[in-house]
Amino acid sequence: MLNLHVRPAIGRLVDPVADALLRLKVHPDAVTIAGTVGVVLGSLVFFSRGSFLIGTAVIAVSALTDLLDGAMARKLGTTSRFGAWLDSTCDRVGDAAMFSGLVLWLTGAGEDRALAAVTLFCLVAGTIVSYAKARAEGLGLTCNVGIAERAERVILVLVGTGFAGLGVDVALTVALWLLAVLTAVTVVQRLVEVRRQAALVAP
Repeated sequence: MLNLHVRPAIGRLVDPVADALLRLKVHPDAVTIAGTVGVVLGSLVFFSRGSFLIGTAVIAVSALTDLLDGAMARKLGTTSRFGAWLDSTCDRVGDAAMFSGLVLWLTGAGEDRALAAVTLFCLVAGTIVSYAKARAEGLGLTCNVGIAERAERVILVLVGTGFAGLGVDVALTVALWLLAVLTAVTVVQRLVEVRRQAALVAP
């Protein structure tokens, strides 16, 4: 949902960066991998220790490569199935690292196993949201509905961790519980949409 409105505006901001990297002969796939490495490090090095402010900053900057690599590929005219696959796969790796870092903190020094369970639910439900869309598209259907797609989920987590890093501890709790509810709703929305489309094409 957010993608339709925010991505074009941000895309105009990253175009100059994309042009600069292309002049340096940097390949879009390298940017994808570098961004994922940044998210993994920000999550497992900083989130796992409760260093939420710096972790949020590192992840937010790294996550921008999700737009940057696409802009570079389009400018090169080299968008490919492998590039799309790599981008989606790296997104899953980044998500897993981000929530794993939070779980490590919450089951360790953070001492909040209930919130750790909610965090795990967010990870699993988010994976189901992504799989539901991929599987639907594999069957020739579409599944672009949902109140909380990946962009919304990542932003919500980073808002929570960012404020937690500024000392507003309750922000992380609110963000994760809200994310759990919104992600669960999105799973149901996609289930209903795919069922509706499947009924229309059924013999």
